[in-house]
Amino acid sequence: MFDKEMLEKLDSKEKESLKKTLQGLIEQTYAVENEYKELKNSYDNLQNFIKQVVEVLPNAIWVLEENGDIFLENSEAKKLKGLIKEINFQTNSKEIEYDNSYYLIKTNNAYGKKIISVTDITQEKRSERLASMGQIAAHLSHEIRNPIGSVSLLTSTLLKRVAPKNKPLVEEIKKAIWRVERIIKATLLFTKGVYIHKRSINANKYEKELKEAISYYTFSKEIDFIFEFEEKMIEIDFDLFSIVLQNFIFNAIDAIEEDENEKGEIKIIFKDNYFKIIDSAPPISDTSILYEPFKTTKTKGHGLGLALSLEILNAHEAKIELLKNDKGFKIIL
Repeated sequence: MFDKEMLEKLDSKEKESLKKTLQGLIEQTYAVENEYKELKNSYDNLQNFIKQVVEVLPNAIWVLEENGDIFLENSEAKKLKGLIKEINFQTNSKEIEYDNSYYLIKTNNAYGKKIISVTDITQEKRSERLASMGQIAAHLSHEIRNPIGSVSLLTSTLLKRVAPKNKPLVEEIKKAIWRVERIIKATLLFTKGVYIHKRSINANKYEKELKEAISYYTFSKEIDFIFEFEEKMIEIDFDLFSIVLQNFIFNAIDAIEEDENEKGEIKIIFKDNYFKIIDSAPPISDTSILYEPFKTTKTKGHGLGLALSLEILNAHEAKIELLKNDKGFKIIL
């Protein structure tokens, strides 16, 4: 505030000079205020830009204050709120297991803040594990194949010479060997990869093939097998697709075997360019692991049947659906 008496003592020239000085100060104040607004606007835009960049990153990101409070986090980080409590900040890089998944944790310090990056590596870990299991399975399959082949040949010879009363026992041995050979074949196919050779065949040719395969499969309950095949020529790898249909039928048999009912029914249909395998067993307990290798919802099985089937179907560019109204599958060529 200017003193009133002092202002009155000023002559007109001095008052005009003071007025111009005050106007200059006011204009400078407005200019500073505008610069501040522009700087604040630029800062806010930069903050929003950084948030957007962090948000589009596929991994979870946290930025923490020195006291541990969250300064910034993206939506992926919000999904893993409990994970941050498990992180050891003494190491810059570490793998940890959390909630049945695996994560790679990387931390860094900058400008008084701690930056944490979390990447889900569950799929990579699973692929490593499957590759390792596949190598072991392939090695064992190679080692087992030769002695099993010898046993199979000897069993066929024994079946021709054994007394009639002992033939059922030898038949059961042949069925068991057939099943082991089938597992070996599936394992080797899965580990080496599937290569199809299509040819034109009549779809109803599968009926005889599947009935023969069922005759080799051991089960104790009374199961009705209903075949409904229309005559139609299809382009397909007959042998590999036989494995697919067998896998679904054998899974249905195993499910009926585990059911409380003493009887069961399996229906195999080919119509309008699709196959359906429907059974009377209870619904599948966990559909999330249906096609995952080395995992099975059954009490018996090696967990490769449906995984291999999916590979064969993909090679044929065929689609598979889990039926909604019936318990079973639909394979669309």
